[in-house]
Amino acid sequence: MSLTGTAAHAFAGPLPPLVARAVAAARAHGFPHSCRPEQGRLLHALAGGARRVIGETGTGLGVGLAWLASGAGQDVRLVSVERDPQRARAAAALFADRPGVEVLTGDWRRVEEHGPFDLLVLDGGGQGKTPGDAPADVERLLAPGGTVVVDDFTPATTWPPLHDGRPDLARLHWLDHPALHTVELRLAPDLSVVVGTRRVAR
Repeated sequence: MSLTGTAAHAFAGPLPPLVARAVAAARAHGFPHSCRPEQGRLLHALAGGARRVIGETGTGLGVGLAWLASGAGQDVRLVSVERDPQRARAAAALFADRPGVEVLTGDWRRVEEHGPFDLLVLDGGGQGKTPGDAPADVERLLAPGGTVVVDDFTPATTWPPLHDGRPDLARLHWLDHPALHTVELRLAPDLSVVVGTRRVAR
């Protein structure tokens, strides 16, 4: 989720048709907080490696989900959860003709019913960024070798990374997670994401 993600797609060049439809729906509903095109392209690429199921928290109006669906194979199932019922209905309508794509309404934890995931995108809960939002349990939710994406960080320029002048505990949780091989990727001068792959026992 980005404060100006929907508008940023106007300058992103050609978009996959499903993404263009989702962006148009977000604009029509006055929803500005879609993922940015830089992240969308990353999701599109990562979705191509999923074999069975992809999960997402925070559907919004479906822009990120459209990037994922456009990159995923035909046999891959996609499950996304959105807490706002009106947005969830609008997003579900957008994907009504796409078999294997399901939009759930409710708390982000509803996605847990559909794991373990090859790819899990934490955009609307499960990131551990806010009080009361415990980080998702990736040891339970990711298949071995599965990937988690935690978005919307400001690129770190120090170690440890800081947030409001203090160590960024949410980012450190993911970067230091013992079950993950993790890296922070800078997607733009003002945008980075944390990407982690679940370790495979040897």
